[in-house]
Amino acid sequence: MGYEFSLDDVAHLRSDAGRAALSSLADLPLTDASRLSDVRAARAVAPEHFAAVLETLLLRRRAVGRVPFAEDGLFTADALQQATAHPVAAHRARRFTGPVHDVTCSVGADLAALPPGSFGSDLDPVRLAMARHNVPGAAVVRADALRPVSRGVPVLADPARRDSAGRRTWRPADFLPPLDGLAAAYGGRDLAVKCSPGVDFAVAPWADEVELVSLDGAVREACLWTRGLATAGVARRATVLSSSGAEWTITSADPDDCPVTPPAEWLVDPDGAVVRAGLVRHYAARHGLAQLDERIAYLTGPTPPPGVRAFRVLEHGHYGEKSLKALLRAHDVGRLEILVRGLDVDPNALRRRLKLSGSVERTVVLTRIGREPVCLLAVAERTQPLEQEVAHGR
Repeated sequence: MGYEFSLDDVAHLRSDAGRAALSSLADLPLTDASRLSDVRAARAVAPEHFAAVLETLLLRRRAVGRVPFAEDGLFTADALQQATAHPVAAHRARRFTGPVHDVTCSVGADLAALPPGSFGSDLDPVRLAMARHNVPGAAVVRADALRPVSRGVPVLADPARRDSAGRRTWRPADFLPPLDGLAAAYGGRDLAVKCSPGVDFAVAPWADEVELVSLDGAVREACLWTRGLATAGVARRATVLSSSGAEWTITSADPDDCPVTPPAEWLVDPDGAVVRAGLVRHYAARHGLAQLDERIAYLTGPTPPPGVRAFRVLEHGHYGEKSLKALLRAHDVGRLEILVRGLDVDPNALRRRLKLSGSVERTVVLTRIGREPVCLLAVAERTQPLEQEVAHGR
């Protein structure tokens, strides 16, 4: 739990005195070792609001690279933790063609990316005050997301994934506000709901399109799109973003003709957004790959897709610890990345038992083909990217 800001804290941080205090203390170490000296320094310039000043300085550092107003923004710890990374928020915002009502605007991370004329609402008066600071010019009002206060514009919601006791939850009924409550409140409106990628999407049958989005290899969110915001004929979409600006997308409307074959020269582990969206076969069909097993997400083929980390297969065969040790000794392996899918194997415990002593680095993939456990010894390589493929949202 972070510091609990008050409206008086926010007013001070936005004042000339508050801005001066934040500026004069911006170079404090803010480490565990420097805590006492940091507090003394803050008390000297902001005696009544030193804790709010120190928390703001710390949160601004954490916000760098995440939101566009990190340098001078105001945050709570919980709000920053849930804030959408700006490249993801900007991608989502491109699917809207006009103003949007962000009904859970919090401190304004999503609102800042939305089209001009968009506006926000929230129940938390402190976060609303912060949003007014972070997104100047945007209208924000205090309102319950389940009691509509707007008409004629699409709605964006980002429910808190914690229950009433503050514990993290995966049950959509425990979200604040709950998913079904949002769907009912905006039954006649175009609605987009951001949620955790780990949610079971079967609990939201009202969603016309489910989009999984990853950034730099990490799956960041799922977005549930309805009505005019969804793409006709598309039930599921995976969008892969990169901080470099490269991005691409694949959907359930794409071909999914994909054979199942023994391991070929290359092994490919699709991006997590593709796996979570259930589009592994579609991805394989696009890139001329095959599955090792219909129930396993690893793909294989003669040529890996551009711009991915792929694995050039050196040897493969039945998996057993004794045979794996012999294989690693034969290849002089001393540093080993262990990837497991479909088998009950603890990579860290296995690595200790292997007692590696060689001089080269390799990757071993442990998986299952049919009923047989198999291992693939490989070299991890980064393939060269082609020109950027734009991730079209509609």
